[in-house]
Amino acid sequence: MLKFENVRRVAFAGACEFGQAGAYERVTGRAMFKIDPSESRNRSIVDLSHAPRDADGLVSYGGDFCILRPAEPGRGNGRLLFEFVNRGNKRALHFFNDAPSGNMPLSLADAGNGFLMREGYAVAWLGWQGDLWPGDDRCTLSVPVAREGTTAIEGKIFAEFTPTSDGVKVYPLSAATTCRSYPVVPHAHSSASLTRRRYYWSSREEVPRDRWDFARTEGGQGADNQGAERAVMPSDFHIHMPDGFEPGWIYELVYLGQDPLVLGLGHSAVRDFVAALRHGDAAGSDEVAREVAALEIERAYCWGRSQSGRCIRDFIYHGFNEDLAGRKVFDGAMPHVSGAGKMWLNQRFAKPTLLPGQSYENHTAPADIFPFSYAASSDHLTGARDAILKRPNSDPFVIHTDSASEYWHRRASLVHTDTEGNDLAQPETVRIYLWASSQHWAYPRDVELTSGISEQLFNTVATSMFFRALLRRLDDWVTRGIAPPESRIPLVAEGTLATFEDWRASFPQIPAVTCPASESRLEAMDYGTNYAAGILDQVPPAIYASRSYAVRVPGVDADGNDIAGLRAPMVQAPLGTYTGWSVRRRELGAGAMVGVTGSYIPFPETREVAEATRDPRTSILDRYPTADAYRDAIAAAVDGLIRDGFVIEEDRSRCIALAKDWGCSRHRVVLGS
Repeated sequence: MLKFENVRRVAFAGACEFGQAGAYERVTGRAMFKIDPSESRNRSIVDLSHAPRDADGLVSYGGDFCILRPAEPGRGNGRLLFEFVNRGNKRALHFFNDAPSGNMPLSLADAGNGFLMREGYAVAWLGWQGDLWPGDDRCTLSVPVAREGTTAIEGKIFAEFTPTSDGVKVYPLSAATTCRSYPVVPHAHSSASLTRRRYYWSSREEVPRDRWDFARTEGGQGADNQGAERAVMPSDFHIHMPDGFEPGWIYELVYLGQDPLVLGLGHSAVRDFVAALRHGDAAGSDEVAREVAALEIERAYCWGRSQSGRCIRDFIYHGFNEDLAGRKVFDGAMPHVSGAGKMWLNQRFAKPTLLPGQSYENHTAPADIFPFSYAASSDHLTGARDAILKRPNSDPFVIHTDSASEYWHRRASLVHTDTEGNDLAQPETVRIYLWASSQHWAYPRDVELTSGISEQLFNTVATSMFFRALLRRLDDWVTRGIAPPESRIPLVAEGTLATFEDWRASFPQIPAVTCPASESRLEAMDYGTNYAAGILDQVPPAIYASRSYAVRVPGVDADGNDIAGLRAPMVQAPLGTYTGWSVRRRELGAGAMVGVTGSYIPFPETREVAEATRDPRTSILDRYPTADAYRDAIAAAVDGLIRDGFVIEEDRSRCIALAKDWGCSRHRVVLGS
């Protein structure tokens, strides 16, 4: 049962007309759900049986929603694009429309280039993550606490803190300001332990109990003209270290916590919300609310990036793409930069905000659990056989996209290999594209060259043009049966999917560039049963280095750029080496990679600079004698991508504009015109 409350409708983008779709409106409100724990399609939700029920035996919960739709629904294209919000944040307009990022789009500027509106899409968002605090207009979901009757449920909890700056003295136990923490059991403070280690493979050292406590600080104006003062007060939700957490160390806390949230309701919320939008079967408090579920939707697609891309894969894997009436929820799915992961959501004491396992931080996070691929395969360690797509009647068409960073940080090769690293053919309903030599977060707008905690500048390859083309390809596939181009991925059979050793032998020896140190930084561990049931049987989790799955990375050319995959114009006509990895600065974990980022390592400008620095890569002026020659090379690359169906015609001018003045908005090139 679903009811819409507090529904508000306002004109979007100042009632600007977007082609045939006309003006748009923004509809916001609260979706209130009631769910039956005895319904067969709900029984897989962990701890739903321990949630409080009303007099009818139903469990109540509710989430924020937002919809952008044609003010006259009949003028739209009959398509819904639903974004799985990332930690409550809306990103679809940012990446599909090159719009500014923001959680409450309303102005004409928030429409960006207007692509989704001109196409006629209704765009919808719903909070699905039940442990988020409200704020900054995030979409949140309120879910119940699981209890054994009137008794609190307790369990061991593992938390990690990885400071990157001095002066940090307090962390919420969730390690994220925007995320609720599972409180420590009041009587169990003394049994908790805090350790730290330099790298994930280092031995843990105990942090003495008198150096930390469960507490928080609060500042304010003191009494009697004492000025600003700070107080330290007990807290079951925070850890406090008076001397501060030392940057460059991994801190790990193990404590007895309580009050798990029924977070798996996030999946049923999306299922029931989208079903209501598609079929109009939702109650409402008034006529306006009922109209929310009357969008004239013929096809529904979902998109999510990173955390929310993993959520899409988890949603499909656990069977939530079939609604309570047995109908398909999403016809097509577009998980982006999810790597081989799924979601730590439908388990007891889950932490969906937690970053998935990286080279350095959160290395043991349980995001990467077999099965990894859409195709059926066997786990060579356990003998289990499984697939993400295993329900032909309800499985959607899938266009899965990853950047190079996911191969380095998120074990993306396992999406299209078996667990021993052999090529694995995918179902006909799946396309996978590596966005070659790009990084996890590829800014669609102009970027500021920065390195953060990395030794090198972060990767600046522009890729947003691919989103627009691939959405059209997905719609053609679902609606007209016109399949997208074949997958573009590195393959063992073609020599473009490499072991770490083969990659290291091929990567150019660029002066003053530290490369990732070891293949062990890439491993995907077999977690056994540690997380399968949502209950840790070994806290902190063990590292099973001898029980690892094979992880591969893209092979590279003489410049160090990826050979295979979907190569953006900036990669086809490069001004530097663009990698899927970056390495931490010396004081913050030298040798380990910075999570889900890549590097931009500029080419030498001239042959003289190359010789002086002993850089083996061809100089910029030897590649492109003038700025116009560089722009022409970008134009040729764009034209090829348009012919192949990966870029739409309107993006040609945008891509060429990025090449102006040696691509100065994304490159560091010191040359005249």
